[in-house]
Parts: sequence; structure tokens; C-alpha cells
Amino acid sequence: MVMELPLDSVIVETPGTDPVWERIHAEARALYDAEPYMRTLIGDVVLSKQSLEESICVRLSRKFGRFAGTENDLFETFQEAFALDPNIGIRVRADIEAIFDRDPACIDYLSPLLFFKGFQALTAYRISHFLWNQERHHLAHYFQSLIAEVFNVDIHPAACFGKGILLDHATSFVAGETAVVGDDVSILHEVTLGGTGKEGGDRHPKIDTGVLLSSGSKVLGNIHVGAFSKVGANSVVLKDVPPHVTVAGVPAKIIKRHSGSSCPATAMIQSLDDE
Repeated sequence: MVMELPLDSVIVETPGTDPVWERIHAEARALYDAEPYMRTLIGDVVLSKQSLEESICVRLSRKFGRFAGTENDLFETFQEAFALDPNIGIRVRADIEAIFDRDPACIDYLSPLLFFKGFQALTAYRISHFLWNQERHHLAHYFQSLIAEVFNVDIHPAACFGKGILLDHATSFVAGETAVVGDDVSILHEVTLGGTGKEGGDRHPKIDTGVLLSSGSKVLGNIHVGAFSKVGANSVVLKDVPPHVTVAGVPAKIIKRHSGSSCPATAMIQSLDDE
């Protein structure tokens, strides 16, 4: 039997200054009424919380708490990261909007927070990245290992990701230590941003704004994928890619040039014959 709390005893009214959180809160309230089985989850994670940051910290600490540490310690560490680096919250909100805009399977703003492991893994990475920049390298690596164990996503905490990222499905996504991903990039499952050997230094890809990395694509080495380009599914990219092109194959080659107004990351068309 699922224990239900009266809605009035759960809900915390929101201040009305955060449109993303306002929308999530409203969606959660509607779902609370519509789906009795989920009331405990929705009440604990969303309706009883005062901000998106607090809600995310609860959701992630419970995910990780089953594997290591205590939920309270995890929650406090996550909250500290959000408090000391407001850019994490800015990027997280842009990620939610990107997921809703680009993923037809996303029916509302609430779903990424509750269910989408790509969003959850990327948000947890953002916290590990904060810890890395604070010189807390061992804890950052610890969170990296937890993200890999819980979500099957392996992002080195030193890698750099912009905002508005769609990490769709996310399973088996890998990004190495010196990888850089710009704003508004869409990444499908089984994508690798890797090196080409055991050399040190700057050795991982740089992905510019608006790029679509289709499922199974591998981008290897310290190479640049230009803005608003598309990498075809299961392609292996070993050389720089100019802006506004589609590349595909093993090794990948240019097969199409796009108009300057196209944005593969937002169009989300993985076929090779359309922009």
C-alpha cells in the first residue's frame, strides 16, 4: 500500500520568479492529483521543495545513496555546489528546456527531473566538474564512478560542457578529460568523445555550438567539430569537421553542406539526406 500525504501538508508555494521551476511545480501538482501511486515521490522530490536546485539535490542523493555514502552527505555536497556556482543552475534550466524542445518523448518539464537519466547524469557531472575546479579531485572522481555505475554514462569531471545540452537516452556516452562541448549540442546514446592513444595533454575533441552527434558516433583525438554540423550514426571522426556540414562513414567524410540557417542539434534529424 502506498502511503499518501494530504496535498496541503506537502506543498510549498513557489515565489514566482523562476519560470522553469514554476512550470515543473505546476506539472507536479497536476500529476499529484492524477496519479495516486506517484504522490509520495512527487511530494518528496518536488512539491515539498522550495527550488529546482533543492529538488535536484534530493533526486540525485537518493539515486546515489543506494550505492555509496549517505543521502544527507550527498545532499549537502550537491547543495554546496549549486550555492557556490550559480552557473550550474543556469545550465540545468537550459538543459531542461532543450530536452523538452528537441525530444518528442519528453511530454513536460517534470519528466527530465524525475525520469531521464541523460539529464540526471549530466547534472551530476556538472556537480563533479565544480568539485574538480575546487581541487577536490578525488571526490570528483568518486562522483564520476557513481555516475558511471548508476547511469552508464562516463564523463571525466575535468571535461567542459556548455548549456542547453540534450543527452538523449545517454547509455554508454563517454567524454574524456579534455573534451569540450559547446552550447546547444544534442548527443545520442553510445557516443564517444575520446582520445587516440595514451598520450597526455589536450587530447580530446572540441564540439562547437549546435552540433548533432548521432547515435554510436565516435569523435577521437584533439580535433574540432565546427558549429551546426552533424555527425552521422556510427561514424568515426578522426579529422577536423568544418561548420555547417554533415559527415558520415568510417572514417567520416563530408557528404553534405548545410545552409547557414540550419541547426542539426535542434532539428534532431539523424538521416543523412535532410537538413
